[in-house]
Amino acid sequence: MSPAGSQVVVPAPGEHRVEEHTPREPGPGEALVAVHAVGICGSDREVYQGNRPEEYVRYPLVPGHEWSGTVRAVGAGVPSSLLGRKVVGEGFRNCQVCDRCHAGETTLCTDGYEETGFTQPGAMAATLTLPARLLHPLPDDADLGAAALLEPAACVAAAALKAGARPGERVAVVGTGTLGMFAVQFLKAVSPAELLVVGTRYDREALSRRFGATDFRLGDQRLPDDLDVVIETAGSASAARTAAALLRRGGRLVLTGIPAPGADGLDPTGLVVRQLEVHTVFGAPPDAWAHTVRVFGAGLLDPLPLITHELPLTEFPRAIELVGAGDPKVGKVLLRP
Repeated sequence: MSPAGSQVVVPAPGEHRVEEHTPREPGPGEALVAVHAVGICGSDREVYQGNRPEEYVRYPLVPGHEWSGTVRAVGAGVPSSLLGRKVVGEGFRNCQVCDRCHAGETTLCTDGYEETGFTQPGAMAATLTLPARLLHPLPDDADLGAAALLEPAACVAAAALKAGARPGERVAVVGTGTLGMFAVQFLKAVSPAELLVVGTRYDREALSRRFGATDFRLGDQRLPDDLDVVIETAGSASAARTAAALLRRGGRLVLTGIPAPGADGLDPTGLVVRQLEVHTVFGAPPDAWAHTVRVFGAGLLDPLPLITHELPLTEFPRAIELVGAGDPKVGKVLLRP
């Protein structure tokens, strides 16, 4: 196919170039998507800086795992009804034949780790060609800018599904970043009696309440210890302990954050004596993606307030800098190929 548009390439840590992009014709079972927008994540910064574990990245690389777009071509065996559809797509490239894949736990595929934007070409390009089975069609009137954030939302959906919060329960979210704000929205959708958000920045209170929080507190304030469900998204050294301490005996905890090595662990004695139910999430299996798209399509998930910057692909270095600056005015950064 002839060149069309540009792409970002990270040939090695600390290096990048913007070059001409040539779309790859979809093979059997594949689809070619015109990328509308791609989000920048902390893990993209890790890829660029070179501090992502080596088994989870392969250079040279076109980054980009949070994206939205429109299907422009399909390969043999793919329904033509996908043509022209707005879509998002799963990142994990699972084998579909191991026992974990058959159980629907595709993020635990035993065939090894492969993921769009880390070991396979990502979406920081004009087009992306990938297995069509990974695509999730969106409503025709979907906002593709907002939809670019559905990948982190799907990871939180996986946590919400594991938490199994029921109407009338008292719930909480620890962490006020993008994942935390999505967790608030997923929990709000099940009609909790109370929805507490615990963070480190008072400037996130208004947004937390906008998404459905009934209370907001900083981690050093007096906190309850009798909640039914807590989803942790902060990933800080003490976040897991803070989250567990919020729960009643027999409460349910889901951890999604990945702190640096040496973080305070959960006290196993406390877990056993208090009979806490603990789950963890890394990535999003298909059911979490499907749940996310349904909730988004129903208008119960609003990513737009989280987006603060939209930049052209050529400003990749600035986007990476913004994500790592620690500026409270910087939320989600999108690149537009």
